[in-house]
Amino acid sequence: MSAFCAAYHPCLLLCRNPTTASPATGRRWHRRPVRCATVTEEEKRSARVATVSNRSDSLTICRVLNGMWQTSGGWGRIDRDAAVEAMLRHADAGLTTFDMADHYGPAEDLYGIFINRVRRERPPELLEEVKGLTKWVPPPVKMTGSYVQENINISRKRMDIASLDMLQFHWWDYSNPGYLDALKHLTDLKEEGKIKTLALTNFDTERLHIILENGIPVVSNQVQHSVVDMRPQQRMAELCQLTGVKLITYGTVMGGLLSEKFLDTNVSIPFAGPPLNTPSLQKYKRMVDAWGGWRLFQALLQTLKRVASKHGVSIPTVAVGYILDQPSVAGSMVGVRLGLAEHIQDTNAVFSLALDEEDMNEITEVSKKGKDLLEVIGDCGDEYRRA
Repeated sequence: MSAFCAAYHPCLLLCRNPTTASPATGRRWHRRPVRCATVTEEEKRSARVATVSNRSDSLTICRVLNGMWQTSGGWGRIDRDAAVEAMLRHADAGLTTFDMADHYGPAEDLYGIFINRVRRERPPELLEEVKGLTKWVPPPVKMTGSYVQENINISRKRMDIASLDMLQFHWWDYSNPGYLDALKHLTDLKEEGKIKTLALTNFDTERLHIILENGIPVVSNQVQHSVVDMRPQQRMAELCQLTGVKLITYGTVMGGLLSEKFLDTNVSIPFAGPPLNTPSLQKYKRMVDAWGGWRLFQALLQTLKRVASKHGVSIPTVAVGYILDQPSVAGSMVGVRLGLAEHIQDTNAVFSLALDEEDMNEITEVSKKGKDLLEVIGDCGDEYRRA
């Protein structure tokens, strides 16, 4: 296993003009004119949500998801009651989709307490909008039907729900074809009503194609995707556009590196900049190093800051907005440090952000100055598997 691989283990509204193409992306844009208009509630809702689907399976999610990796340790002690109260505040603010995993510490248990509070204390309309997406990350052992069901039942019990809104499946070792057995058993559980939609996380394009050819009704693949890491747009997005599978992205604000906090800083000098004191900051600093280094990253932050100032928003808001408009992206993750810190206002600003052609081209130009991470790391998820 390489040092790089080992280090990784432990809503947007854009107008398009059919006559003007962006030279940087090949997409078509025009600047949104300033006008006075009444925006309907339905239009507001359509900017906030996306639907992922395959055959008769579908799920509507908020386009900015609350990522709960931060509950797994390393970001500060999580107080259960404070965390649940924070989850309620996010849901009340319209940020109604929560992403977690079986190995994210108490994340699934917190969701179970939270969803019961929603059932008792909130209107049925909010309960209908709240979605809990979880992941199953098993060891590469023999995938029997009973083994798969036993593990899915654990998540159902912890989250206190009869049917998982979405089960996202991860597999460590492609040389072991047991992932197809697991996915077939998961499909059976979906047919039994224990899972509503079946999805993947950190699968590459080749394996996604194999899975779809085997008739597995996958609705989405969760992958790392940011203005620094544009790998999903090189192979994965093309297959997604052909098949209708959507992308849910994480690492989109790079653990907080894509923010004003790290603008005009030098983290290579001890105590000269903000500390890289969380697992996510350390992880994505390694991604910056692989892409082009801190100096180029500062140029990117300066560009994002100019765009953010133009629109009266923050750097993270622009970073998320840029990725949400990439092909096949249904939603992007923003990590939540429940009970410790909140960025609800910044997150909700994404839904009214309208980046124009000039913004998109300027960001794309700096992004492309870095190394091609597809060549450096490999396809989506390969950072977890390369030898």
